[in-house]
Amino acid sequence: MADVAAAAGVSGQTVSRVVNASPRVDPETRARVEAAMAQLGYRPHRAARALRTGRTDTIGLVVSTLATVGNSRMLEAVAAAASRRGLSVTLIALTERRDVADAFERLHELGVDGAVVLNEASAIAEGVTPPTGLALVAVDSPGGSYATVQSDHAGGAEAATRRLLDAGHRSVAHLAGPASSFAAAERERGWRAAHLDAATAPLVRGDWTAASGYRAGTELGADVSAVFAANDQMALGLLRALAEAGREDVAVIGFDDVADAADYRPPLTTIRQDFDALGEAAIAALAATLDGAAPTQTVVPTTLIARASG
Repeated sequence: MADVAAAAGVSGQTVSRVVNASPRVDPETRARVEAAMAQLGYRPHRAARALRTGRTDTIGLVVSTLATVGNSRMLEAVAAAASRRGLSVTLIALTERRDVADAFERLHELGVDGAVVLNEASAIAEGVTPPTGLALVAVDSPGGSYATVQSDHAGGAEAATRRLLDAGHRSVAHLAGPASSFAAAERERGWRAAHLDAATAPLVRGDWTAASGYRAGTELGADVSAVFAANDQMALGLLRALAEAGREDVAVIGFDDVADAADYRPPLTTIRQDFDALGEAAIAALAATLDGAAPTQTVVPTTLIARASG
């Protein structure tokens, strides 16, 4: 660090501020210090800095599956947000509830500063006490002693359902996600809130996959004129089943706004989740928790994207 300071013509404290991404360095000086670091091959020593600061600049990500779009997009968004803050990421995948405590202990032993528990893994982790000192943020969770981050699932689902009802449909069927999923339950809650009497509207349940959407589509009665699907993958299978049955007049709205939604046949009207904002919110909540802030519950707005299907 002293060599970098001499090469850049600044103090050692200024080099330290650049290394630690402090905003108290003007851009020209920062560029000069970074050029000196590159020229001299300087790299911060993570282990030494961890001993000094008590932080390893490493976080854990806990997932149950990456087969669904929501999970994979959230993983990508959280990892990108962590990278922008100079944080390294350790990934642990769960298969069963009994794995959760072991996962938390392993992350604690690895010395991570904290962990983000993603989507369905949050339900698996519910009620499991993490080791002392392991800060947690859960994505899509009812909350508790840790911070939570979620999309406005219920608000988006209600907006989708109201759009179909306002278009003149007497009722809107719901292709729901798994009963164990917090996001699915919230989307079902929004669908019910849009109806005066949701008990009269059909509900079939899938498992987030296009195959389950196809099966659900074959179960819906002939009197169904509109369907709100809890995610775009199930909506894709549903559209195929409807087309095969000659029911291309049925209006369909999905949830997520996957990359291919505009290329469905017909192009899919859907509720867009802002995964980048969710990732930033999760990392910000984890940073605040590490700094001693009380747990917060962050809800990120959703947006209805109108296309031809509904």
